[in-house]
Amino acid sequence: MQFLKILFWFLLAFVAALFTYGNWTRIQINLWSGLIADVNLPLLLLVTFLIGFLPTYLYLGTVRWRLRQRLASCERMLADNRAVAAPAAPAFVADPAPVAIDERPA
Repeated sequence: MQFLKILFWFLLAFVAALFTYGNWTRIQINLWSGLIADVNLPLLLLVTFLIGFLPTYLYLGTVRWRLRQRLASCERMLADNRAVAAPAAPAFVADPAPVAIDERPA
């Protein structure tokens, strides 16, 4: 399975490299106050992807962290409740003194 993951990432990197090579053109972006920025198309697409991806990634990471904290808290409470509710083990009492049996015929 690890081989397939590595193959997938290499394939994705190869496609990205082909896209970058084929679209290495400068694009003019009109900014405020008449400023014009010359940006390469692959760089522009990477920046726009990261602007959309990073906030979502950080939000989901925060949600996962909070859920892990809640789960750990619930597991601790459950372990504490089990320890309190568990009945004490019965103590073994030694047999009382043996009773003498009279074996004489009556």
